[in-house]
Amino acid sequence: MRRTAIAAVCLATAATAGLTACGSEGGSAKKADKGPFAGMSGGKIAEKAVKATSGAKSLRIKGDVPDGEGGMLSLNMAMDTKGKCAGTMGMNKEGSIELIVPGKTVYMKYDEEFLRAQSKGEPAADVQATVDMLADRWAKTKATSADAKEIAAFCDLDTVLADFKGVSSVARRGGTTKVDGTPAIKLMETDGKEKYTLYVATEGKPYLLRVDTEKGGKVDTLKFTDYDKPVKAKAPTGDVLDFDKL
Repeated sequence: MRRTAIAAVCLATAATAGLTACGSEGGSAKKADKGPFAGMSGGKIAEKAVKATSGAKSLRIKGDVPDGEGGMLSLNMAMDTKGKCAGTMGMNKEGSIELIVPGKTVYMKYDEEFLRAQSKGEPAADVQATVDMLADRWAKTKATSADAKEIAAFCDLDTVLADFKGVSSVARRGGTTKVDGTPAIKLMETDGKEKYTLYVATEGKPYLLRVDTEKGGKVDTLKFTDYDKPVKAKAPTGDVLDFDKL
């Protein structure tokens, strides 16, 4: 579980690596004289998007991205700057974990597929015992416990977006489009074998709406939505297993 949490903490910054000044296309980036962000280069628009996004009080991150260890992390998580979060995480499409952090307690619910995937190589009897005890059942632990600290840190939006600060971009600006109905402008950048397409809102605050990462013909998409909306992180009731008492 710790490996999953670490991957999740790195998710937002890893997926937006294309914003950093590591490309080679910025010298001839064009500036549009008309339309959204008139007179601004792609790099300047990206910097505005980073500033706006890092200033959000809450947002939702949804998508599939590499976890840095050869696997894929699936995420659909709402979080805020007060440490609240709620949503789901999964590894390599092998089950999922539901997570709620309303305050100083972390609530987790694993499905059977996730538990079995994380227990590969262990004795069958031990795996079955774990499944019988935890599958589709809420469990809780203090956010300060050793196993929960990294998850709790991920739920802090300021921590997740920490590497956004001080970004310098050489992105090229593209055409306008819509992301789930929201008007946006496309920005493109290349870093080695990876190609990034960023979508930035052209109305209201210039929030980052989507990042597409293309590598080897495969495209992974990460969406940023629900900006500044309250995070619905209500503690579950009923049968909740207390890890701290085991």
